[in-house]
Amino acid sequence: MELNLEDKYSQFRGEVRSFVDKEIAPFANEFDRMQHLPEKLIEKLIANGYISSMISKRYGGGNFDNLEIAILNEEIGRGCSATRSLLTVHGMCSLGLQRWGSEEVKSKYISDLASGKKIGAFALTEPTAGSDAKSIETIAELQGEYYILNGTKKWITMAQIADIFLVFANCEAKPTAFIVDKNTEGLTIEAMNDLLGCRASMIGKIHFNQCKIPRENIVGRIGYGISHVAMTCLDYGRFTIACGCVGLAQASLEESIRYSRERKQFGKYLKDNQLIQRMIAEMIVNIKAARLLCYNTAILKDNIDPDSVMETWSAKYFASKILMQIVSDAVQIHGGNGVSPDYNVSRYYRDAKINEIIEGSSQIHEILISRHGYKQY
Repeated sequence: MELNLEDKYSQFRGEVRSFVDKEIAPFANEFDRMQHLPEKLIEKLIANGYISSMISKRYGGGNFDNLEIAILNEEIGRGCSATRSLLTVHGMCSLGLQRWGSEEVKSKYISDLASGKKIGAFALTEPTAGSDAKSIETIAELQGEYYILNGTKKWITMAQIADIFLVFANCEAKPTAFIVDKNTEGLTIEAMNDLLGCRASMIGKIHFNQCKIPRENIVGRIGYGISHVAMTCLDYGRFTIACGCVGLAQASLEESIRYSRERKQFGKYLKDNQLIQRMIAEMIVNIKAARLLCYNTAILKDNIDPDSVMETWSAKYFASKILMQIVSDAVQIHGGNGVSPDYNVSRYYRDAKINEIIEGSSQIHEILISRHGYKQY
């Protein structure tokens, strides 16, 4: 079931799926081993307009609606979670700037983000502050026409290749957002390699040592960092990750069906084993449920419905939870081959755990969804 989507969405899905099957999926294991995305792939994402899908046409972006964004991230996520993460963090940076940046700072950066001339990243998390974003320790102090930035950010996706960062720091003891160029004096980037999953996401630490940030590079106002800017970005991040989880679950299903059709044990194909059939049935139903949650969220977002925020939480929570079960079953179906790097499900399993943690772990989602439930009912 696809909510009776218009033909244009089916056509769009076909175009993206074809791109993924040609340019991403066959090489995703290689990306994982190399721990970076090839420049040529990024250029193709830019050329197809995928990198700017979330940016308004006013600034040269693709201005996709949220159903198109859902389908795009689902299909890219089906091919490679690390590639999908580029779209996510570039979008988070772009939307934060588009929504809350001054016209001066937007004219300085956003057209380059839309064209792909510059890659954006989102820098909130710190060594001692993750889900508790209000506990950030990075400091920004105004000195003349510059803010002086000191601190460290960690687990920053695409830090190794990003050109600009949307950075959050305490200014006058209030969380505040700034746009920071990677070439700023005193800014250094430390690569973080050999992580469990999403290894091509080019994650890194960013160190700020007396970095001078032009006064006009503040995004929003002092104190708007978490409540306004970050919330806009994180809502988009959770939505695209949820859709990406659906795509990765779909890939796990397709690999499991393919393998169970070909593999024989005890004189019969795995597909004829009722225990395998149960796993496949649960995969199919849970994927449909997660996809519908994501598409419902997309429709609410397009209708500017305030319920879209909580529906985004629900979609990300459910999609990432069922993904872990689905990839676990996919590995089980593959048996010993499931833990071999020669089979895609091994990477899927590692990437799935990352998706369950980022942009709010399952436990954080449980707290917020239950609190909303108590208020609502």
